[in-house]
Amino acid sequence: MKYLNQEQAKRICDRVIGLSKADECTVSIEGNRTGNVRFARNSVSTAGLTDDMQLFVRVAFGKRTGIAVINEFDDKSLERAVRRAEELARLAPENPEFVPAPGKQEFRSTGTYVANTAAIDPDFRAQVAATSIELARKQKLVTAGFFTDSTRFAAVANSKGVFGFQEFTDLSYTMTARTEDGRGSGWVTRSAVDAARFDAREAAEVAIEKALRSVEAKALEPGRYTVILEPAATSEILGNMFSSFDARSADEGRSFLAKKGGGNRLGDKLFDQQVNIWADPWNKDVPVAPWDNQTMLARERTDLIKDGRVASLEYSPYWALKTGKRATGGHGNMIMAGGTKSLEELIAGTKKGIVVTRTWYIRMVDPQSLLITGLTRDGTFYVENGKIKHPIKNFRFNESPVTILNNIDELGKPQVIGGDEVPYQMVLPPMKVRDFNFTSLSDAV
Repeated sequence: MKYLNQEQAKRICDRVIGLSKADECTVSIEGNRTGNVRFARNSVSTAGLTDDMQLFVRVAFGKRTGIAVINEFDDKSLERAVRRAEELARLAPENPEFVPAPGKQEFRSTGTYVANTAAIDPDFRAQVAATSIELARKQKLVTAGFFTDSTRFAAVANSKGVFGFQEFTDLSYTMTARTEDGRGSGWVTRSAVDAARFDAREAAEVAIEKALRSVEAKALEPGRYTVILEPAATSEILGNMFSSFDARSADEGRSFLAKKGGGNRLGDKLFDQQVNIWADPWNKDVPVAPWDNQTMLARERTDLIKDGRVASLEYSPYWALKTGKRATGGHGNMIMAGGTKSLEELIAGTKKGIVVTRTWYIRMVDPQSLLITGLTRDGTFYVENGKIKHPIKNFRFNESPVTILNNIDELGKPQVIGGDEVPYQMVLPPMKVRDFNFTSLSDAV
């Protein structure tokens, strides 16, 4: 694997910065090894391993910037990249929103690397696929899934004294199980930094159980229902809201956090009292890099929502300078507080309602209210008197995460949600929510 340790990465960063004749120079190096196995129709279809390393150099002359990217690390290549970035900077127009690179930062290491995840090999990946396929075959189901694992490093540096180095591991798994006639479908996703916290059998059995239970789905009239939303059902919906906590868009009237007449809604109570959401790069379940890649600012533990109130907004370096605020590093994860009950216990306490396994094809309808539309899929069930009575056909819904987080009846035990389908690494609870708006039926399973 193409991999640098901290000493090697710093030596290259120092070399690049030393070659630059610009007013300032910023360097980042990323290297990764990613393995995967994909299966479909109960057979492995592809498997592979990719290995890559890149260096990004950004220079500035005044407010003119240029960027070059290379994947060769000999001295001639490094110098060629610096000169190319400088050439582009001299040709570029001035950026009216240019902000100088930050000074030296303190990057406190986070727990993003676990050795047994880095040790995942082709045999491990093959066993994940084999376990998934064999369990499904026993139930006469057809599977499709994808398992990927990654070991990588990142280094950042600039000519003002910034330097950071971090190693990472992670894995993600998704599986769909369907009946042979296509009338039943179940799905599951799992994500972890530590391979010891991933159990392919447990995950596959979740998808299999949902596929078997979702056969003979009945139509239910669209309308407003109490719903029990699994974390995978809310992750993308809430992700749209989390990425809207930007001070500039709020101050300029372009987001749901804009106040009529000007200003933003920092400090306003917009959500149910139970809602507490924060970012924490040192969270043991979803640790992330201690710096923000875009700004090179150190990340902090930050409350977004505290007891239902908007607790903070994110300030880019430019907007912080313009408004006299402190710039903050972008968040890499989101953690939402929950309760102690399992999904099954939330169901047991529901007189009438609908369980939603997954939402997909999420599209924004109105950015200023965060109204979105999407579909349920892969296991939607009707609950009566604390028990799942029967599967139901899927719905299209129109909802806002703001409304969802105002209509919470109860929160369950939080779970890790990650992977390529969500904008952040997250820890989210299952939620029992009233008056969820289903607008029409969908024939998809």
